[in-house]
Amino acid sequence: MPVKVLFSYVALVALVVTVGWFLYSENAVYNKLEDKIALEKTKILRVSKLFSNVYKTESLARKTIQTNSEKDFKNYVIENDSLRLRIDTLKTIVKTQYQKALLDSVTYLLSEKTKNIQQLKTIKNKADDEVSVNNAIDEISKMEVKLRKLEIQDFTKNPDQLGSYQRNVLQQYVDYLNQNIPDDSTNTLSKQASDSILANSKKLLSTVKIKAEKKKESLNFEENKLLKNEIAISEQLRKVLRIIEREIIINSIKNNSLKEKSLKKINDIVTVSAIIGLLLTVFFSILIVSDYSKSQVYKKQLEIANFKTKNLLKSREQLISTVSHDLKTPLSTIVGYTELLGNSDVNNKQSYFIKNIKNSSEYITQLVQDLLDFSQIEAGKITIEKVPFVLPEIMEEVARNIQTVYKNKNIELSITFDEKLNKKIVGDPFRLKQVLSNIIGNAYKFTEEGFIKINADVVYGERFFEITIEDSGIGIEKANQKLVFEEFAQANEGIEKKYGGTGLGLSICQKIINILGGKLHLESTFGKGSTFEITLPLLFDTSVNTVEKAIKTGTKNTKKLTFVVVDDDINLLNLTSGVLRQEKHTVFSFDRASKALEAIKLTPFDFIITDIQMPEMDGFSFIEQLKKSITTTYQNQPIIALTGRTDLDLSVYAAAGFTTVIKKPYSPKVLLKTIENILNNDIINTVEIEEKKEKKTNKLYSLMTLKEFLGNDPEALKEVISSFIDSSKENMLHLSKAISEENGTEIKSIAHRIKPMFRQIEAQEISKILKKLEQNAFENPDLKIIFEDLKTKIDMLFVALREEIL
Repeated sequence: MPVKVLFSYVALVALVVTVGWFLYSENAVYNKLEDKIALEKTKILRVSKLFSNVYKTESLARKTIQTNSEKDFKNYVIENDSLRLRIDTLKTIVKTQYQKALLDSVTYLLSEKTKNIQQLKTIKNKADDEVSVNNAIDEISKMEVKLRKLEIQDFTKNPDQLGSYQRNVLQQYVDYLNQNIPDDSTNTLSKQASDSILANSKKLLSTVKIKAEKKKESLNFEENKLLKNEIAISEQLRKVLRIIEREIIINSIKNNSLKEKSLKKINDIVTVSAIIGLLLTVFFSILIVSDYSKSQVYKKQLEIANFKTKNLLKSREQLISTVSHDLKTPLSTIVGYTELLGNSDVNNKQSYFIKNIKNSSEYITQLVQDLLDFSQIEAGKITIEKVPFVLPEIMEEVARNIQTVYKNKNIELSITFDEKLNKKIVGDPFRLKQVLSNIIGNAYKFTEEGFIKINADVVYGERFFEITIEDSGIGIEKANQKLVFEEFAQANEGIEKKYGGTGLGLSICQKIINILGGKLHLESTFGKGSTFEITLPLLFDTSVNTVEKAIKTGTKNTKKLTFVVVDDDINLLNLTSGVLRQEKHTVFSFDRASKALEAIKLTPFDFIITDIQMPEMDGFSFIEQLKKSITTTYQNQPIIALTGRTDLDLSVYAAAGFTTVIKKPYSPKVLLKTIENILNNDIINTVEIEEKKEKKTNKLYSLMTLKEFLGNDPEALKEVISSFIDSSKENMLHLSKAISEENGTEIKSIAHRIKPMFRQIEAQEISKILKKLEQNAFENPDLKIIFEDLKTKIDMLFVALREEIL
């Protein structure tokens, strides 16, 4: 379905892009047509203006011809020049050569028209000469009554307005008359003489008149010819302009038609694209809905398959747990009784048998433990702690313990580390020991002689630390290097036969390292050895120093004090009280915090030592009520917290009012040193007594710390052990009831209550089971199996304890 959805989006995007490209192209064509239409409109407008200018020039031309005025002619010439400029401007925007040729012809016709008007104007001037001659004859007739010196003004009022020809003719005539006027004082002629002059003058002017009339006829012909020519030129000019206008209009209509086609094409593209888009949307919607329906069906099938798989995994886990339990119960009995048998008086042959039984049972025990670890990791039930520890100590402890097992092999062990790792770091030392034990154990197992080098360094800017385990053993073929990290797999078939093993160890190690946020890397050369690199996050411990460091400078305090001790575990309550009483201190012990509160109202005291997790009222509530109480002898005396919790920071205890914290299990020495340290310091600091990390051992228990509490008193030890066995049996009955009722709160409460004493005697396997019960680490179906395993281990422990105190 995701592919189809992606394809549908791609198809729609392609459609949008294609349509966009077509629309952009058509829009460009449309814009060009718009520009062309606008240009054609401009041409039409300018041609229309040309028409009006042409009419105006024709009007001025007629006026010039009629008036024969120089001023009108000048106006005509100015308008004609303006018209030519407009024609030249129009030529710049027309594109066809035909239109340009028509405009050139208009310019030519206008030029011809100007020449024609000039010729008409000349003919007009010539026609005026005849008028002047006639006027001269009329004037001579008037002057017949008198004779005198004549001037040109006597014949015409405005001689300056005469043409050159008329003016010359008239001036000759005046000069002729003046030559025949007698030059005497009386200015008189005889009648005969004057008549003769006038007659000759008239005769001369008549002759001139006849010639002028003949010339007039010729001029009228020329004038008519020019007028016809003028009319023809005007008609031709209008015709040319109409042709240009028609051409422009045709182009405009053509462009408008193209514009409509472009708009129609754009509309068609949008319509078609919308239809295609709709069809694609419907098509892909049907496909997606169909695929979604199928995916829902597949999802349901997958959920069913997943449910079945989970059930199968759960069944497998329950099977492994059941089988492991069924194996561990007799194995625990075998291991326990084998150890007891080994501690008794046996001969060499019996010792050999016991050793073989022990080795075989240890192998099966390891197999069962690997299966349980693998099952828990697969189910995600593995718990990770974050507690301070010193890495070199862990490395040294694991390596030396394994070395003792393979002491018969000629193998040189080398352990080196970065000095920065001498400080405490925070992590899960138990899981790290588990990984190191497996890898170092393999190094010893697969190396007959040579060396094993273990090194720890700070890497990647102090954000990680790296542990390398290098050996000179048999090595692993490159093709099989990935195989060793798979479940139930060996590098080759011969290894299992020769060296044994389940094939789970490295798989479990890799999964644990991944859970811890690190990496496990292997480099190996077949026949030369292997190198395992463990890279884990590095976090240095920044908590307050332990009391063990603080008490070094302290001095022995011999003052006898009064202690109030509160603990819901009777056995630990008696142990703590017994240690204090051995030091001659006064002790008031209570198994409930409420009882202690009542006693404190009337009893003066110097110290309070209280457990944190208790029924009814825990340690924090106890301190809170103590501070709030009005009638009490509490005046900020030191308060020591006893706890097995690791999830709370020291600042939480300090904020509640505790002076310091002691982690369970603890030794009498730690308790007394803590009290001494508090008494010897003016300023009471909140410090933490770190519990010693449990060593990996096959022993069921250790009474060393308990004997310290009791001052190595056998009778006291016997009494405490008997009391512990009795109280534990009672608590196991309560725990069995809580498990059958699936009461998680009660299970956690009982597990917390009985766990400290088992930790105190270092019964590690039992302590781990109780810790997981306390943390509610098991699902309800597993509880009964776990309880049976716990009961078997406790019964076996009690058998061993009774044997010891007898």
